Amino acid sequence: MASNKKKIVEEVSSWLRVFDDGSVDRTWTGPPEAEFMMKPVPPHQEFIEGVATRDVIINQNSGLAVRIYIPEKNTNSQDKNKLPLILHFHGGGFCISRADWYMYYHFYAQFVRTVGAICVSVYLPLAPEHRLPAACDEAYAAFLWLAAVARGESSEPWLETYADFGRVFLVGDSTGGNIVHQLAARAGCIDTQPLQLLGGILLHPGFLRAEPSKSFLEIPETPLLTRDMVNKFMIMALPISSTKDHPITCPMGPLAPPLATLKLPPMLVVVAENDLLRDSEFKYCEAMKAASKDVEVFINHGMGHSFYFDKLAIDMDPEMAAQVDKLVEKITSFINNH
Repeated sequence: MASNKKKIVEEVSSWLRVFDDGSVDRTWTGPPEAEFMMKPVPPHQEFIEGVATRDVIINQNSGLAVRIYIPEKNTNSQDKNKLPLILHFHGGGFCISRADWYMYYHFYAQFVRTVGAICVSVYLPLAPEHRLPAACDEAYAAFLWLAAVARGESSEPWLETYADFGRVFLVGDSTGGNIVHQLAARAGCIDTQPLQLLGGILLHPGFLRAEPSKSFLEIPETPLLTRDMVNKFMIMALPISSTKDHPITCPMGPLAPPLATLKLPPMLVVVAENDLLRDSEFKYCEAMKAASKDVEVFINHGMGHSFYFDKLAIDMDPEMAAQVDKLVEKITSFINNH
């Protein structure tokens, strides 16, 4: 008698299992002590430790949703004191992560308190069920929704009350940084007034090339990024038959639109010194500068990929905690200067 048990056809250790019927299991199977970072945090419209959050479905047909963070200190302000608006895209190699995970909540709740900003974090569609460019398209849809709210064509009370649509910034972690570049390029082709996109912030962006870089081959792996994770996630996420030279993963490569032809806002690219992706990130920055784009580079010395989410390590390592503070300080400075 034939067995009806599903078989695993692909697996990324700890993170993801793909079955022969096409279903995907993203249950965390790594160290139990780290599981809390991948647990969802329910939204809370009352202020907890100075931050309130709510989830909003912005497209009833597709189910596209966002999580909104507001800091308490500004809730009684007038228009002249409205806060800059951050549109955020989570990482996860386009295959894992959710906007409501504790790792994002912990960092971005602190972020909006410290920076003094509103954050709108997008629940992105995930591969392999939704291959690229699905995540980029939904990110763009979220941006167009913000523009519609700014024009009064759509409504979101928290944003209408507290957000300055004339000071919008894109922020992306890891592969979310790839989305920042793609979205900024698309936004440069349309009239978004009164919304004004003033900058993009790429935190350890997931830039890659088909030919592995020296850093990718030689830098030690970390729990948040291994070579196996990168390679398997890209196979699952990129369009069928594409390589890592695809424009979404390699926007500085020959298959991508020439950077000089793009209308881009000022960009802050944050690079971790001990990141497997470091060399490709530097290649992007060099290409941006060669194309006369406004790009600023900030280096997290001695740190690995997305270290600022690793609460267990941060709590035990004062230097790592200090690097998180420096990172937030740099982002704050970039936002205040644009």
